[in-house]
Amino acid sequence: MNETVALSAGISARPSSAVNLERFINRSRKGKIKIGAKSKSQLAIKILVLVLLGITVVAFLTFDYQGIDFGKAVADTLHNIKTVFLEPRLTSDTIGGVLYQLLVTFCLGTLSTLIGAVLAFFCSLLCARNLAHPVCVNIIKSVVAVARAVPNVLWVLIFAVSAGLGSVAAVVGLTFHSFAYLTKAYAESIEEMDPGVIEALRANGARYWQIVCQAVVPSTITSMVAWTFMRFEINFANAVAMGAAAGAGGIGFHLFMAGSFYFDLHEMGLLTYIVVIAVVLLEMISTKIKAKVK
Repeated sequence: MNETVALSAGISARPSSAVNLERFINRSRKGKIKIGAKSKSQLAIKILVLVLLGITVVAFLTFDYQGIDFGKAVADTLHNIKTVFLEPRLTSDTIGGVLYQLLVTFCLGTLSTLIGAVLAFFCSLLCARNLAHPVCVNIIKSVVAVARAVPNVLWVLIFAVSAGLGSVAAVVGLTFHSFAYLTKAYAESIEEMDPGVIEALRANGARYWQIVCQAVVPSTITSMVAWTFMRFEINFANAVAMGAAAGAGGIGFHLFMAGSFYFDLHEMGLLTYIVVIAVVLLEMISTKIKAKVK
């Protein structure tokens, strides 16, 4: 008797809930339920976007264009693009000289990456939360964060004051930023380790460097190699830029001179193609090395 009453009560309760849901849907606008709730942050973001769009429109309307013919400007731009990418050739240098400049840029990126990676490995051991003291972790991570926040160009210019414009300032500046970047990446890789491995070694009486060599390195070598090669690709691209900004030489300085001083679009196009091919080859080599490490 009780089961029959409960069953009938459940059957009678279902239509009432369905009716309430239908009434709620009908009350909403156009039969849609608003899931997201309005917040002050969303309103502030919308106002900021509108203000930036308004400033952009006002800026374009108030520019002093000095009687520029936009049709001619577009035509000249298309002509320059055609000259750079469809008519590349060397006019003031030989292919051997260009390859030598490319080797200089490659050496700048390699040297800064290797020095930064070695320093970052030892520093990451001091700022990984599962290996170091919390006070030491917070201090080193704060210093590294400040160093990482400063752009590469600014670091190079800072060291150029003492070392002078050239390859030394470029290498030191790139190394400093690479060290800060890789320290954070290596420390995060170490912190993602299985804590049971470290605890088991400590329980068996393993020393600090035994834990590092037998647990940390084997568990994180794949991610560390991946981060190192990623940073090397970044340093190679930065070395091209530093060749112009810091007078470090290499293909970046050659590209800067061809584009800014000689306005040799033909040679600038060929140098651009050489840099692109070099980056693609580096990506292929790094992929194969990372596959072998795994």
